[in-house]
Amino acid sequence: MGIGRAPWLALLVVLAAAAAAVAMVGASEGDADPLYRACVDECEKTGSLRETSVRHCQVPTDDRPADKSWYAHEPLYLQWKEWNCKSECRYHCMMERESEREQLGLGSVKYHGKWPMKRASVFQEPVSAALSALCLLVQFNGWLSFFLLLSYKLPLRPETQTTYYEYTGLWHIYGLLSMNAWFWRAIYHSCDTFWTEKLYYSSFAAFIGYSLILAILRTLNLKDEASRVMVAAPILAFTTTHILYLNFYELDKGLNTKVCTAASIAQFLLWAVWAVMTKHPSCLKILFVIIGCVFSIVLETYDIPPRWGYVDGRVFCVAVSIPLTYLWWKFAKEDAEMRTSAIIKKTSP
Repeated sequence: MGIGRAPWLALLVVLAAAAAAVAMVGASEGDADPLYRACVDECEKTGSLRETSVRHCQVPTDDRPADKSWYAHEPLYLQWKEWNCKSECRYHCMMERESEREQLGLGSVKYHGKWPMKRASVFQEPVSAALSALCLLVQFNGWLSFFLLLSYKLPLRPETQTTYYEYTGLWHIYGLLSMNAWFWRAIYHSCDTFWTEKLYYSSFAAFIGYSLILAILRTLNLKDEASRVMVAAPILAFTTTHILYLNFYELDKGLNTKVCTAASIAQFLLWAVWAVMTKHPSCLKILFVIIGCVFSIVLETYDIPPRWGYVDGRVFCVAVSIPLTYLWWKFAKEDAEMRTSAIIKKTSP
């Protein structure tokens, strides 16, 4: 199976764009705005903002201590939101300042390192949360169809009743880690708190680290346990150290972006070269997924400002991931079918 120059040129262009995007660092101008700061201070003192009354800043009228915030009196099942007087004042003042900037013809700016996004009920980023949940569903569907294919449709080894495909277990672990990562991404976009942020970044770092291991093992066709351990051990050690650093030393988002982007580009190159060199039946599909993934990385890294209050670069990133996830699991199933067929033909008398 031959392919022209166009896919390779497109792949090189998007890889170069992703490498350039790694060095970008976002600014946070909004919280330095004197008008915004004054608004937050006034809101925290009075518990009101023009016609908006901030419930979390109001002092209860019962006999509970008056110096305790309203947030402390909410039921435990509501406190997970971490919506207190300060956070609510910041949100309402941010929305007010953004409305004023829009009237003056000025663009959006970041507040405390994040773009201003409108809420919908209890969801802080409703569109991103919904799309992340949809991607989680596609991941689950892909993994489940892969499991059913290997367990019930393809033949099993007669002596052990295990699959012929040598990478079955690796793909199952990949599926579980991917679903875990998208689950926490959906939760993080629904409610951005101290814990959901760490779980989101940690789960995706683990997922990307393992994806690199899978790429190396499959593209180099490593089947014996010793070789697999030699490859996996240093990557697992580095990934674990990186996650521990993010959780217990500093949640350095810039560093995390560089590490994850570098690991992603490495595995994209491995998959692309392997698909072309082996003339894999899913070659074009693999290249299409790689180009789409790099485009998604560029969208998220360049941190596109929000539109209409609900849609920013991360929304487009998640939206692109949905069809790519479907295609990637299609490749995994086709690879399993191809390897199973080849092994049966090779072992048949």
